[in-house]
Amino acid sequence: MKIFFSGIGGSGVSAIAGFMAEKKHAVSGSDRLFDIHPEHPVKLRLQANGISIVSQDGRGIDRTFDLAVFSTAVERSNPDYLTAESAGVPIKTRPEYLAGIVSTYRTIAVAGTSGKSTTSGLLAFLMQRLGLSPNFIGGGRVKQFRTEKNPGNYSTGGSEHLVIEACESDGTIVHYEPQHTVILNLDLDHHSVEETARMFEVLAAKTSGTVHLNADDLDLVSCDITDALTFSIDGASGCRAEEVRYYAFRTSFRVHGQEFQLSLPGRHNLYNALSCISVLSVLGISLKEIAEVLPEFSGIERRFDIHLNDDRRVVIDDYAHNPHKIRSMMQTMQQIRDRICYIFQPHGFGPTRLMKSGYIAAFIEGLRAADRLILLPVYYAGGTAAKDISSENIAGPVRSSGKEAVTVHDRKEIFSLLQGFDAYIVFGARDDSLSDLAEEIAKNQSCPK
Repeated sequence: MKIFFSGIGGSGVSAIAGFMAEKKHAVSGSDRLFDIHPEHPVKLRLQANGISIVSQDGRGIDRTFDLAVFSTAVERSNPDYLTAESAGVPIKTRPEYLAGIVSTYRTIAVAGTSGKSTTSGLLAFLMQRLGLSPNFIGGGRVKQFRTEKNPGNYSTGGSEHLVIEACESDGTIVHYEPQHTVILNLDLDHHSVEETARMFEVLAAKTSGTVHLNADDLDLVSCDITDALTFSIDGASGCRAEEVRYYAFRTSFRVHGQEFQLSLPGRHNLYNALSCISVLSVLGISLKEIAEVLPEFSGIERRFDIHLNDDRRVVIDDYAHNPHKIRSMMQTMQQIRDRICYIFQPHGFGPTRLMKSGYIAAFIEGLRAADRLILLPVYYAGGTAAKDISSENIAGPVRSSGKEAVTVHDRKEIFSLLQGFDAYIVFGARDDSLSDLAEEIAKNQSCPK
């Protein structure tokens, strides 16, 4: 097939585009981010994989294409969309197209409001190491899948297995019909808890094989999902972690007497690992075999990425962006250092409006007397969003609670606010340049003072 992907720079679209290119389809695409940044690293990797990148002005699409796939962030008024429509090229959104791919494989869908990227990447990595030769289409970039041609958010294998990150953001997960489903947790993110719960129930009902559920998540277990296999840390389940030991940057635990070592920190990552153990057990892999390869996983890019870790200071970059993820991240950070500077960039005006109260509550709960919160301006990637909320709408109530919270208008301003801390974490979604900011802070803090 000859396929055009509009919005190809996004993590979800670039994964499918790269996957289809490796499956020998002719792939082209555009992204307004690449128009602004012609040397963007994702663009260069896509081109190295044989994908033609053109300007997002409609001129790259013609009647010879079999299909045009659009990111849900691309408006119908976009020149690409208008050209595809007038040329009679069949149009699908990214989730609609992914749903079609799901139906052609023995798919394992990883859902939940937090942890999808890490869990789907971890599961695909473990399956690969255990000889199951899976295919993988994710959102996060698996460090061990990265090559000059691949950002790490997909991989191709020789089996009928496909692991996908099943995002609930636009509601289309209700169209997936996977063989197995993992549901990690349920909290406020793109939709209300009630709306997301209904989607998870439909996804579970359309799963032909097994559903794997977090038995410790009270909102999740109250869903109308029957006959699920369960995993847990606190309560009873079929796959319960025991003798858990949390360390600064790793975790050890046992399941049914088998000892495991996980090279990722925090309770949230333990849940991610337990869900993978539950699925792999159904696929016929022994606990001993899983335990042998689990420590090898080095994580997902921008998920607790360590930029500096010496005797004095730690600098970390993370993707945490909803209240649940932020709480988990702050709990993990508190096990590492006593005086922490949190640097957060809210990701978009719509999500910030939806989650403002959750952000405020998470920061009031998580900030200690010695900590500071620095809020960057709300991230704007273009489009028609109403700019009717700002980071100060979060910082103000946090300050009123007695916690330290400040806003800046430019990233350069933060460097005068970094003194007196022994840990710094930059966090937020969608904007890869936050990694560059974390690296700048790491260099700043590693210089002799």
